[in-house]
This record gives sequence, structure tokens and C-alpha cells, in this order.
Amino acid sequence: MLILLPPSETKRAGGDAARALDLAELSFATLTPARRRALQTLARLSRRRDAAEALRLGPTQAHEIERNRVVESAPTMPALDRFEGVLYEGLDAASLPDAARRFARRRLAIASALFGLLGPDDPIPAYRLSPGSRLPGTTLAALWRKPVSAVLAEHDGLVLDLRSEAYTALGPAPAGDATRYLRVVSEGEDGRRRALNHFNKKGKGEFTRALLLAGIDHPDAESLISWAVSIGIRLEPGAPAAAGRPAELTLVV
Repeated sequence: MLILLPPSETKRAGGDAARALDLAELSFATLTPARRRALQTLARLSRRRDAAEALRLGPTQAHEIERNRVVESAPTMPALDRFEGVLYEGLDAASLPDAARRFARRRLAIASALFGLLGPDDPIPAYRLSPGSRLPGTTLAALWRKPVSAVLAEHDGLVLDLRSEAYTALGPAPAGDATRYLRVVSEGEDGRRRALNHFNKKGKGEFTRALLLAGIDHPDAESLISWAVSIGIRLEPGAPAAAGRPAELTLVV
């Protein structure tokens, strides 16, 4: 099983000042050439006068541009600890026991607009780059779609995709029987289901935490659903595969 998470636009500050970014230390080594191009492009963008507009930053976010300018020499910390925001609050990586962190190292990957995919313990700096950023001379889809999809195609087993649609577009997972895209909904008293935003992220974070704590390498979606139901999580089959898109699972929160 491979659990795919989105990143967070907000990043925790600080890290190990004696350990700068080293692409050789990152997981998924086949992505290294694309990572170099992404870093070079980000450096060019961050020197431009329209950097804030291209990165979609507001007046109070100018510090994010400075982060990008020093990204290759800045302190690093493990990716799972670097990202913060609603999903990562629900996951609460800092309180995970050692066994859950070890399981995450084997079965978790985090999408990134700058690095493509990351392992949870990959040492990375703080940076700002999102799927909606406008890059000089290229696009994030052009950088990442083929190499990320190739990495995911090599995985043998269940791929559980919790990424947002913006990040799945930067590297779609295989649309075969082994991939499931997770949607999060709420159910009202009238029985109607509604898509969520804030609580979508919280639900994904808490669900990921439950998966890591259980430490079960589910071979297929049926095994995953059976486990979830057994511990009181409402996980159900969702929309079937269609038009190159994988089948879905529905998490009711």
C-alpha cells in the first residue's frame, strides 16, 4: 500500500541549520533531474519583480519569497514535520509512536510542487510553491506530470490517493484496479451528502493517522474498507473508474 498525501501551503519554520538541502538524500531518486529544474526555475522566479503575483501571495506574505531565495541553503527538517495546516494537524505527526513513523517511512509519500514526491523523513527546507503558481518558461504540469506518474506506476499494490485534484493533475496515479481516490463528505440529518473543504482536510489527516497507527499493509481496497468498518470509520466504495480516472472511496465524517 502507498498512501499519497497533499502537502500544505504553510510550512513550519526552522530546522537543522547544519543540514542544507541535498537532493541525493531525497526519496524517489528518478525525480532528481526534474527537482533540479524546479529549483532553478523557482530561483529565477523569486528574483523577479512580479514574484508575489506569480506565487499568488498577499501583502503580508513577502517573507515567503525570501524563503524561496535561500531554499538551497536554508535549514531542513523531515517533510512530515515541515508541513502544517489542517490536514497535518489532524495527522499530528509529532505524537506518532515510533512504530507508526516506521510504517510511514515505508508506506507514505507526500506530493510537492517543488520536489514532486517526498518520503516522510526527507529533509527539506521551507518554501512556497503551489499548483497555481506561474513559472517563467514552463508549467508545473510540464515539470512533474510524466516523472511523478512514472514513479507511481512502478508501485506494486494499493495506491490510496488523498491528494487534492490540483496535485493529482501534477502526476496522476495509475487508473487501474489498484488505485483509489479518496473523497470526504458529510452526511446531514436528511441523509444528503455534501462535499467538504476545511473538514475534508481534517478528515483526511485523522484517517491517515489511523492508518499509520494500525500499521496494516492493505493489499486492496476491500481489505482497507473491511478494516475501516471494523474500527468504526465510515469508508465505502465510491464512484467507479471512468475516463482515465481511478475508482473512488468515500469517507463519511
